[in-house]
Amino acid sequence: MTNRITVVPAPGRAVPDPESGDLLPAEGREVTDNVWWRRRLDDGDVTLPAAKAPKKEKEGDQ
Repeated sequence: MTNRITVVPAPGRAVPDPESGDLLPAEGREVTDNVWWRRRLDDGDVTLPAAKAPKKEKEGDQ
């Protein structure tokens, strides 16, 4: 099984997706985790979307 990651283009960047033959959409896309995408990450062309952490309840909120 091939590992996959979700990448999002950095603001102001147009990033080609060699697997699909088009540009990476602004909302990002799940792609194969390989050298191409790791290099784009290292160069700052793409980012990994932040994982949404569950909201903590404040003390007194119930």
